[in-house]
Amino acid sequence: MIRTLSGPAPQTVLPHGTIDSHMHMYLPGYEAQPGGPPLPLGALPDADQYRRFMRWIGIDRVVITQGNAHQSDNANLLACLAEMGEVARGVAVIHPDTEEAEIARLDAAGVVGARIMDLAGGAVGLAALEGVDARAHDAGWVTIVQFDGSQISAQEDRLAALRSRWVLDHHGKFLSGVGRAEVEAMKRLIDRGNCWIKFAGAYEWSRSGPPDYADVAAIAREIAAHAPDRIVWGSNWPHNQARTTADYPDDRALTDTVLSWLPSDDARHQALVTTPEALFGFPPL
Repeated sequence: MIRTLSGPAPQTVLPHGTIDSHMHMYLPGYEAQPGGPPLPLGALPDADQYRRFMRWIGIDRVVITQGNAHQSDNANLLACLAEMGEVARGVAVIHPDTEEAEIARLDAAGVVGARIMDLAGGAVGLAALEGVDARAHDAGWVTIVQFDGSQISAQEDRLAALRSRWVLDHHGKFLSGVGRAEVEAMKRLIDRGNCWIKFAGAYEWSRSGPPDYADVAAIAREIAAHAPDRIVWGSNWPHNQARTTADYPDDRALTDTVLSWLPSDDARHQALVTTPEALFGFPPL
């Protein structure tokens, strides 16, 4: 599998200071851990590949999310943060019983968030939600929550009780279908004041598919109109679900499509710069 890393720039000009709020990076020497998927196919999607991708798309800063392949071993993530330097922050995997000294070590390395991934291959799921939320809150971190959003109504009370700032991942990721009740639940959670929505990975649950992802687009546009200041964007690079070159998303087209769901240039600037700056602890440029 070959990833495209250069070409004509997106038609949407990403503003100075743009933050990619969700991607994965893999450095040599860090093997996949039991319980998770294998490392991505093709050439290892490392810092050099990602820097080429940044230059192509117009990204200046990045939030590196712990990949499922490494499960609870954050060593690769810490190495990636050291490699990328001040332009990067990290989202790690912790547990309710992770020691304070370990959280302090992660924090000092640039980790600003904890990941809940309640789908196949995820290291820590919804069973640990409250415990991880408590640790994230005490550390001043963000909790990133990914699950089958079709269950959002059943999980709404738990999500509404979260104490940390938290992000509902991947446009809600409604794998089993979405209706008016689920969209209204998203809005209620956003309106509580500590919830954000991440626009990333539309292809992971869209049934209508590319190039427009019309089913995801309809929900995204409604949420963007409702709360443009509560959205962040992520490339989801290197698109770990892709198994062949033919399946690999067109990043230029995907960027233009997803950012078109935001209602204005001001809303795009919020989602790409000012909102993730504040949420993930980047200094303003």
